[in-house]
Amino acid sequence: MRAALALEDGTVYFGTGFGSTGESWGEVVFNTGMTGYQEVLTDPSYCGQIVVMTYPLIGNYGINGEDFEARRSFVRGFVVREACSTPSNWRSKSDLATYLGQQGIIGLAGIDTRALTRRLRERGTMRGVLSTVDLDPVSLVAKACRAPHLSGQALVEEVATKEPYVVPGNDCRVVLFDFGVKESIIRCLNRRGSTVIVVPPRTTAEEALAYQPDGVMLSNGPGDPVDVLYAAETVRALIGKVPLFGICLGHQILGLAFGGRTYKLKFGHRGVNHPVKDVVTGRVYITSHNHGFAVDAASLPGEVFVSHINLNDGTVEGMRHRYLPVFSVQYHPEAAPGTGDAEYLFDEFIALIQRERR
Repeated sequence: MRAALALEDGTVYFGTGFGSTGESWGEVVFNTGMTGYQEVLTDPSYCGQIVVMTYPLIGNYGINGEDFEARRSFVRGFVVREACSTPSNWRSKSDLATYLGQQGIIGLAGIDTRALTRRLRERGTMRGVLSTVDLDPVSLVAKACRAPHLSGQALVEEVATKEPYVVPGNDCRVVLFDFGVKESIIRCLNRRGSTVIVVPPRTTAEEALAYQPDGVMLSNGPGDPVDVLYAAETVRALIGKVPLFGICLGHQILGLAFGGRTYKLKFGHRGVNHPVKDVVTGRVYITSHNHGFAVDAASLPGEVFVSHINLNDGTVEGMRHRYLPVFSVQYHPEAAPGTGDAEYLFDEFIALIQRERR
């Protein structure tokens, strides 16, 4: 089955289609992780995006029943150099092509993903169209140029829960705002004895506080943080009322709640080996990333300081309030896919909660 990916700059890549058929559009981004493709596929933060994997062989350990990060995949397309059709792993229950077909996702294999990645690094992320039904380059490029930009779409509403639900624990109560939460975040809180109350993104501060939480967590999620300014207003009303911990989009929303600004990165951070420095301790952590926007350090008020920076490009990777129990990180401490270096941040959050309860 022939398939093609066209970018808005006029570049077209022809290869072999697998998974589903049809046509899809989205922002084309790349992920540099050598493993973790199942978690990438089911991370809601990729909603609205066509994901290119830079590692040359994807699918070699199959798809299992335990590593899903969400109820389904929200990616708009999946591009690889080589798709393995004969996975080998004791946990494997299915192969990559079968899973993509079940999820209605078009896959593209057999293209030079290194060349595509270099183009995205040089020119920045671009809109693209992935198709198995239209292979005309002129037509596909025109469609890519007409595709909506990532900003301005209601992606958080698409991926988040519509109704609150509770994951029981033993000790403290954490209200978790679902902007596209990964299951690993819930598991990390649950393992530390927390009862997790997952609420929709438009939950008000009053509704959140009615659950009598010991702490509030702001989850990851897709899209431009400016598109969820309603969440920033809610978070602003929660600052000082309860300990707060934000991850990824939750970090950006917290930055907006502080009165700061966010901006779009040229090609984003998506991978599992990004070096991040804790500016207080000087320690460097290897971290997992998936974001295309960042907080502008210069826009933050004086009572907030930058706690972590990215050693690749100097972007803000964490911030803390100087006096209140409020902090956030841009990267993913739940680390699926990725490393376990930063999971201690969940321990810090629970310690903050316990300190405030005394």
